[in-house]
Amino acid sequence: MLNGKKHRILFVCMGNICRSPTAEGVARALAERDGVHGVFEFDSAGTHGYHVGSAPDARTRKAAEQRGYDLSPLRARQVNPYDFVRFDRILAMDRDNLGLLKQACPEEHQGKLGLFLEFGTRFPEDEVPDPYYGGEEGFELVLDLIEDAAQGLITRLGKG
Repeated sequence: MLNGKKHRILFVCMGNICRSPTAEGVARALAERDGVHGVFEFDSAGTHGYHVGSAPDARTRKAAEQRGYDLSPLRARQVNPYDFVRFDRILAMDRDNLGLLKQACPEEHQGKLGLFLEFGTRFPEDEVPDPYYGGEEGFELVLDLIEDAAQGLITRLGKG
């Protein structure tokens, strides 16, 4: 924890209906499983407002449910200026969204920005691919990458 406060983590993708809500739901479940849920606060948002108020994509929810993650309570929202102040780390799913975050983020908060897969240990990928226009296997790959990076994040930050 940071000075007795929770680690506040924001996961970001483009529309907040596939990758970032998956990261939020998986990270929350893994922190709960590992007994460190009180150390973290997780949220997700999109760089674009296309789907504000929508539940995660049905294919995303189905793939997550098959692995025991419930994403149904989540609703899409867009990154807002206060997010740069509120969160300790703002982790993008890919370089395009990281670039958009860097453009919007005040200079004093730039150090909070990064790629989520920097916390991964099992895969060579450094970006979570957008599964939206692909098939079922894309959603499975997203879950594989996110489970790995979420566990790495929890392991690295949950101890301190």
